[in-house]
Amino acid sequence: MGSAGATLQGSFTGATGTISDRGFYYGTTASSLTSPNANTPHIGLNSTTGTSGSFSATLSSLAENTTYYYRAYVTEYDESQGKYVDRLGETKSFYTQANGGTPTVNLQWLGGYEIPALSLKSTTSYSDSGNEKFGDSKWYNYETTNSMQKVITHTFKDGNKIRRNYTTLVDGNKQAPLWTAFVMHQVYLGSTGRTGSWTTDPGIDENWQQSSAGSTGGETYNRGHFVASSYRQSDDGPNKQTFYYTNQALQVGNAFNGLIWNDLEKAVINASPSGRDTLYVVVGIRYEGTPKYLNDVQIPSHFYKLLMRCKFDTSGTMTDARGVAYYYENKSYNKKNGDTYEGTSSNSKAFVKSIDYVEQLTGYDFFANVPKNLQDAAESMTESVFFSSWPTN
Repeated sequence: MGSAGATLQGSFTGATGTISDRGFYYGTTASSLTSPNANTPHIGLNSTTGTSGSFSATLSSLAENTTYYYRAYVTEYDESQGKYVDRLGETKSFYTQANGGTPTVNLQWLGGYEIPALSLKSTTSYSDSGNEKFGDSKWYNYETTNSMQKVITHTFKDGNKIRRNYTTLVDGNKQAPLWTAFVMHQVYLGSTGRTGSWTTDPGIDENWQQSSAGSTGGETYNRGHFVASSYRQSDDGPNKQTFYYTNQALQVGNAFNGLIWNDLEKAVINASPSGRDTLYVVVGIRYEGTPKYLNDVQIPSHFYKLLMRCKFDTSGTMTDARGVAYYYENKSYNKKNGDTYEGTSSNSKAFVKSIDYVEQLTGYDFFANVPKNLQDAAESMTESVFFSSWPTN
């Protein structure tokens, strides 16, 4: 059986509220697009737009010799309703020709600007999928060329569409996520509160996951979030997904997890943009030096958080990017006063590195989908203060 593809074009004008998303709903019957919902096939674009613009998306793995129907949409904040709603275009159609090809790319969840370069066993499809425990959506699993490492993406239902929550590379030997990539934007924030409790990830073998927390060697270790609970407050579903065991690793407790790491988490929330700008984040761990263990699980020696804030014009083209990395040894930090820590001049200045620096340590190519000219410049930056020089809109 062959497959076909199509490129869809859309545009909009006259938006009065913030636009958070744009894309296309599609299907083989026109009636299915009258009131599309989260179960209607759709493709969303990562970048946000202004009050007007044009956009396009490519569909693949479509049936041959088939009529498809589609509607463009933009998701706009409606002041009267106090929420984001879809604005739908007219229903249009196209017909796919037979081409004798094979099914191609079904990796739409791995197209984000923050996703590191991947070495996948298959570049044509996800390896497996299933229902999330929370979020009324699905998880998607991708096998890598390393049999003991898998990439998993978690999604959640947001109104009548599906959003990606985060993507993580899980190592079965370490029983931990090596890195997690996600987006920070005002659409993910809110006031739902801390609704979750720690539980197994439904998309990864349970023996690849660890639930350890406790004390060893005179130090107490917590489950340190990669995607913080406070980063996903728009609804219960995405918040509860931050409590999967694949979204945490052993981290020194109150003197790290509850102190300097928590300070950085708050700074990231404060820096989360609205409108066209987007903050892309990767959180990861390293193992170096003499191994330490808790309940037979190796404790990471270091944690890092990489940030790249990108600007987009009204057509959705990225026009600027600023990057910074924070790199910490997994140990206790004694706070003296304000934002000053023992042995350092300030939180931001003592631990700031370039993204290039962390790439050299880890061997990963982070933010691989960012245009090369902007990526190279952003990854060499070492901002001494958290995005203090970011221009205002």
